Amino acid sequence: MASRHLARSIVLQSLFEWDFYQGKTNPQEILKRNIEKYGGNFNESEFAKKLAEGVLKHLEKIDEIFQELAPQHFLSHLNIIDRNVLRIGIYELLYGNKKEVPLKVAINEAIELAKNFGGENSGKFVNGVLGTILKKITNKPQTFGRGI
Repeated sequence: MASRHLARSIVLQSLFEWDFYQGKTNPQEILKRNIEKYGGNFNESEFAKKLAEGVLKHLEKIDEIFQELAPQHFLSHLNIIDRNVLRIGIYELLYGNKKEVPLKVAINEAIELAKNFGGENSGKFVNGVLGTILKKITNKPQTFGRGI
């Protein structure tokens, strides 16, 4: 498994645990433990930390954007995997370093996470939501709510 993909998998597992306990746990401690447990000869711990911290820092805006794009799907009603895969994907699309992770790579990585960890239709659902965001940001920058 490529190092960045492993980093995203560890971040997803960490966000899953944090979300499962409804934010009553320390996400940095969870991430540190998961990097130690699953990272092996892992050289992307800084990428994983930056990704997890970025998702949590922009969580309110990320969730707001999702609700704007998919008003028929309440984020709180999504399964925890899909919700956090989308959070990672939306973060990478909107706030990530595009030179480090191109937009299409961010989408493909999120789809793979959804397929590997989510349900039967998770990959298609994630692809649809992130594809809509990609269209919006490549055609009309700052089209979400009050802007990105």
